[in-house]
Amino acid sequence: MIHFVLLIVCAVAIYLSCEWFVNAVEWLGERLNVGKMAVGTILAAFGTALPESVVTLVAVTTGGTEEAKNIGVGAAMGGPLALATVAYGITGVALLVKRRRDRAAAQATGAALVPASVALGTEKDMRRLAKDQKWFLPIFFVKVSLGLVAFAFKPVLGVLFFAAYAAYFWREIRASRADEAAGDEDDDEEELEALKIQPKKASPDTWAVVAQTLATLVVIFFAAHYFVAQLDVIGPMLGLSATVTALLLSPIATELPEIMNAIIWVRQGKVKLALANVSGSMMIQATVPSGIGLLFTKWHFDGPLLWSGLVTMAAIVYLLLTMRAHRLTPARLAVAAGFYAVFAVGLVPLLA
Repeated sequence: MIHFVLLIVCAVAIYLSCEWFVNAVEWLGERLNVGKMAVGTILAAFGTALPESVVTLVAVTTGGTEEAKNIGVGAAMGGPLALATVAYGITGVALLVKRRRDRAAAQATGAALVPASVALGTEKDMRRLAKDQKWFLPIFFVKVSLGLVAFAFKPVLGVLFFAAYAAYFWREIRASRADEAAGDEDDDEEELEALKIQPKKASPDTWAVVAQTLATLVVIFFAAHYFVAQLDVIGPMLGLSATVTALLLSPIATELPEIMNAIIWVRQGKVKLALANVSGSMMIQATVPSGIGLLFTKWHFDGPLLWSGLVTMAAIVYLLLTMRAHRLTPARLAVAAGFYAVFAVGLVPLLA
């Protein structure tokens, strides 16, 4: 019972710390003048994905056996899978709930209703998000392909993944600043809320913004890893093998901060930030952990890892097509979670 209690306590701690984190990171973006979209794709994504990258680094560099190092490889594949399916799917569900509440409020006040079938964002917003998927897909395809072959200089290619993220980082910063300078970033979303630790200041001190950002990241890091530790204990108690726990439950747990961020931003009406946070986190997960894994492991995939890669790419192709056609509604976004169910069903014969 204590493990279930700790699981709930960790989940609550992650949610509350994410509330404070998104509050601080928006102010951090304002201080750094990076633009609203880059707050989600770069700052928030980097902050919440960094702990998982550290875990991968520790696993592949300190693992005494090849099996121990493979934990890091599994984390590098499980993260993008959970983000492309569960994180996007839960964001879609949160958007559906919000639109339902908005419609109920509109009916009560006689305001205009927003049809559930209306696509998310403008065509420009969708093109921007589609670009993230177009960056992710070829990088991820190369990442999976390298897991099927063996050659002498494969570890050196890990450096190219770091370079790919550096190029993406530079592109996002430049694009976001250019949009803000041109006045293209609309102001239809809510203004910045007061910083949590300085609620009475209209413009908080920079040291307070940095302190709240770093402090919440520390809490998120430890709470997320204690959450995973409880799952590792609870899984066998429920009759699940260690492999099933590692492939099905742990990836969702490690991406819980990104999921919480998205839910919080949807609740606040900041849909672009929510979607940008997930897409930006996917780019980090496709590059940084992969580069680390290539440098320090054999990077060889078995059946379950290959299956996770195929399902991830299928989910991204689905999202990319709907984004490019400007037909991404909350319901279609929620469908992405179904790909994780497909992964779970297909995993059964592979582990039998």
